[in-house]
Amino acid sequence: MPQKQKFMSLLDVLKNEKNQRQDDEKGVSTAILEKGGQATQAPIEPVQFDEESIPTMLNDVFAAAINHRASDIHFKPSENQFKIFFRIDGAMMEHQTLQADYHNPLIARIKILSGLRIDEHRLPQDGKTSFESTDGKQVDLRVSVLPTQFGEKVVIRLLEKNPQMVELRDLGMLPNILMKVERHLTATYGMVLAVGPTGSGKSTSLFSMISTFDAQAYNISTLEDPIEYKIPHVTQTQINTEIDFDFSDGLRTLVRQDPDIIMVGEIRDQKTASLAIESALTGHLVFSTLHTNTAVGTIQRLLNMEIDRFLITAAVKLIISQRLVRKICNNCREAYPVPQKYHDLFLKESTLDPKEAFLYKATGCEVCKNTGYKGRIGLFEVLEMSPAIEELIISGASHSDIEDQAVKEGMILLRKDALYKAATGDITIEEAIRAMA
Repeated sequence: MPQKQKFMSLLDVLKNEKNQRQDDEKGVSTAILEKGGQATQAPIEPVQFDEESIPTMLNDVFAAAINHRASDIHFKPSENQFKIFFRIDGAMMEHQTLQADYHNPLIARIKILSGLRIDEHRLPQDGKTSFESTDGKQVDLRVSVLPTQFGEKVVIRLLEKNPQMVELRDLGMLPNILMKVERHLTATYGMVLAVGPTGSGKSTSLFSMISTFDAQAYNISTLEDPIEYKIPHVTQTQINTEIDFDFSDGLRTLVRQDPDIIMVGEIRDQKTASLAIESALTGHLVFSTLHTNTAVGTIQRLLNMEIDRFLITAAVKLIISQRLVRKICNNCREAYPVPQKYHDLFLKESTLDPKEAFLYKATGCEVCKNTGYKGRIGLFEVLEMSPAIEELIISGASHSDIEDQAVKEGMILLRKDALYKAATGDITIEEAIRAMA
């Protein structure tokens, strides 16, 4: 059956299942992205529900998401409404509010495009498809369907095909932090870890570091889930848990491929951690990520994975903890003196004089689509192994003792980096405080 006919018959079924309503009761409202990322409702003229318009409506949503640089689209049902949200620069923004009648047809359309079962409403499903905008921009769409109280919620991750690699110097690292990172990129063995919560830009940081190497002079191999960036002359392998091919299986094989540099997308378990540590101790430069909140907290995370303290100090050379925050639009930002309520915060967490510093606010313009923000920037704290820190780890010192020693040796805490970037006009003080929480 042609896809269009299949979709039309489905909509007929869905339409018959719904209670009949008068045409004049049906309408659509859309959200306007206002200054500061706030959304306000702006009703438009009611439209007649027409199943043939569903594909066009969905394409318009995809196109708008790409235009607004959204990373995710949320289709969220409620008791009486059906809302669509975009995640833009890490923040959720309402894009559109529809009547509940639109929920089932739009979700059905998404399922058909992504190869999912349209008759399954009780179990979660994952699928994928792609979309090309009118200006030729191509994106991969990763679809996740979750049953909820009021129907299926769908979240779609937008992944640009062949995204542009971010240069290491463009991540937002302070000069002394960048120098530490670059120094460790000249090592021939050891482990560099990027840590932080989901969505903090860890993979982007790793790829920025990998891209500094001559991939024809070194045998560079990666294990990824999914493969996000395509790097010339780098051997990239996709993990596939559906066939029981995980990071530990891939790493076990990879070390027999005579690698110089290995990137493991994520250390999730003790087996992968042990293999990565072993690889770092046997002449390989290993890059990987962990889910921890602080650089020093990574030590305890590895101990929880039953990695010996001596192996941690011998293998791990650098730990980069990071967050991603919204960057103020340079075209419309406005400076103002630091309010009195933030003086104590600056005096406690930074070396800046709040009486002489300035903060910046997001006002909104055409360049940033009236959000006040454009793009994101990283906040970083970097723990570099030293003899003193290694001794503290081996002796079982507390988190605070290790952190105090690292600060004495020059480590800039993430909260200090946040306040510095607020004072230099990269981010708002609100973003800085949110990242410090």
